[in-house]
Amino acid sequence: MKRTKASVLLSSEAPAGSLSALIEACNFEVTLVVGLEATAAQAQAGAFDAILLVMGPEPSDSALDWIRERCDVPVVACGSSSADLERAALSAGAVYYLSWPASAAELSRALDAALARAATLDAPRCAPVSGMLGASPHIVAVKKMVQQVAASSSTVLVRGETGTGKELVARAIHEQSPRAAAPFITVHVAALPETLLESELFGYEKGAFTGATARKAGRVELAEGGTLFLDEIGELSSAMQVKLLRLIQSREYERLGSNRTLKANLRFVAATHRDIEHMVEQGTFREDLFYRLNVVTVWVPPLRARRNDVPLLVRHYFELFRSSNQKPLLKLEDSALRLLQANRWPGNVRQLVNFVERLVVLAMSDAVTVHDVKREMSEQITFLTQAATYGASAVESGVPVAGAGSSETPAAADGGNVLPPPNDSVHFSSAVRPLREEVRRAEQRALLKALHSAKGNRAQAARLLGISRRTLYTKLEEHGLD
Repeated sequence: MKRTKASVLLSSEAPAGSLSALIEACNFEVTLVVGLEATAAQAQAGAFDAILLVMGPEPSDSALDWIRERCDVPVVACGSSSADLERAALSAGAVYYLSWPASAAELSRALDAALARAATLDAPRCAPVSGMLGASPHIVAVKKMVQQVAASSSTVLVRGETGTGKELVARAIHEQSPRAAAPFITVHVAALPETLLESELFGYEKGAFTGATARKAGRVELAEGGTLFLDEIGELSSAMQVKLLRLIQSREYERLGSNRTLKANLRFVAATHRDIEHMVEQGTFREDLFYRLNVVTVWVPPLRARRNDVPLLVRHYFELFRSSNQKPLLKLEDSALRLLQANRWPGNVRQLVNFVERLVVLAMSDAVTVHDVKREMSEQITFLTQAATYGASAVESGVPVAGAGSSETPAAADGGNVLPPPNDSVHFSSAVRPLREEVRRAEQRALLKALHSAKGNRAQAARLLGISRRTLYTKLEEHGLD
């Protein structure tokens, strides 16, 4: 375990010896200082990765201001079990609030949270990127890549599974670029019908079509001087691919109903979760457009590839939703956090955030337990992951699979996973979903059924489905089942 120094500010409520011994028992080095000025002097020397600030029984304005002014060094606030004190400390910018007295495990967890935050503040090698939480090597690499490409004017293609935060990456590229003061305009390609996409993209003149009662600027025009973000570029029709290719090549376009050619001064950033190379091979995506978009590629890792970031994400959004839902005393038990970390999260960060919000909103007591997590997992039919084995009971039941460990702690890395029932009537819902979502769910069920029938043999599963192994691998990756 990496050792770090923690600067500790002592109060009369926390004996120096007991706290120091506890920190050392957690395998950290500790330096004891007394007073805010002494702590500030030590922190300015840059020898510490985190600070453990022991606060008095009441929120101290001087201590809270001290935290606000020194967010470059992550602060763990330590004090009595007081909701007001905890709320004040966290609002001031403390990474974590530790109620004293605390166990070694609680202290270690608090300092680990501070270290994870320190990794994201590792400037200038990796300055913070707005909205991108995490300290794993994968996400740190993404942040460094964002910094590299932001200064250029090159077209960027952001790739990754659904829910990984591709739009956050695109926005971060814009915010760190010389175009940051200009607009960042998003076009959700998959959300717009082809008949509307062209007019939304290029704008139109009055009378261009029925209902066009006035000239309208398109999103290309609105993004002038800034960045145009094309989300889910893989959903473009063949006709729109031709028009977009011309725009990117020549930076020229016309509004619908006009013969006047307009110039576009903007940067293009596109994103997709699709296997574009495979689409090019199949002839559904233009090769020349792909090369125009794929000047610089930023790959956003799936959440299962950076599971060490899950606790940081969970704690961040748990605090956010706890505050917005007026539940300041709500706690998250360690066993519940471990179960959340063990899951594969095929919907990635987006699914995790929604799940955490659901846990907070539906919490019936003052703590979210492992049983609460399992209950919500079993009730959500969209919570689809790959089991460690393809046993019939797992596929047919649609209940959590916790592996060989106890019900409290999953033994396998995929513990707590849920598989969909083959019979939709088991969890029939009256909700009407978009056709795209229904097709996606049906495809997931077909993949799982084939893998179960083939006892995990992917070549056999591909034959059962009547597709190539390459297509099977692509589909498994799309659905987070690889």
